[in-house]
Amino acid sequence: MATQAPSDLIVREMIEGELEEALDMWVAAWQAAYPAIDFDARRGWAVEHIAGLEHEGSLVVVAVGEGRIVGLLVVDPNTGYLDQIVVATDQQGRGVADALLAEARRLAPEGLDLHVNQDNVRAVRFYEKNGFRKTGTDVNPRSQAPIYKMSWRP
Repeated sequence: MATQAPSDLIVREMIEGELEEALDMWVAAWQAAYPAIDFDARRGWAVEHIAGLEHEGSLVVVAVGEGRIVGLLVVDPNTGYLDQIVVATDQQGRGVADALLAEARRLAPEGLDLHVNQDNVRAVRFYEKNGFRKTGTDVNPRSQAPIYKMSWRP
């Protein structure tokens, strides 16, 4: 059963100086999802990856609640590509991901596309529950894990 999102939840673009806190949350959330992978070691990659996406037009959005960053979204409003949607482990199932996805849809109203690891069953269920369809398969170039291509159209 989902519980209530923080009543003070604000979804907005990330401001200068918040990347470190956002990455701490990113590392912890991914580490919980994939304990065998050292996500702290991927922190440098994440910084470069997000900077590259911003340079190409993506927006970095955070969900702030209870006085801290509890979610992160990276989406390109021009292409509709949703690269990251991550929620703090203690906030999962509380509506934070729904709020971030609503912002992604607002920013890219023509539709969204993403890739998700096939073994990330919780994420796949979340996207399907929110109207995304599997449109193909591929392989994650970093891990060689099988991924689904998923799309949402209004």
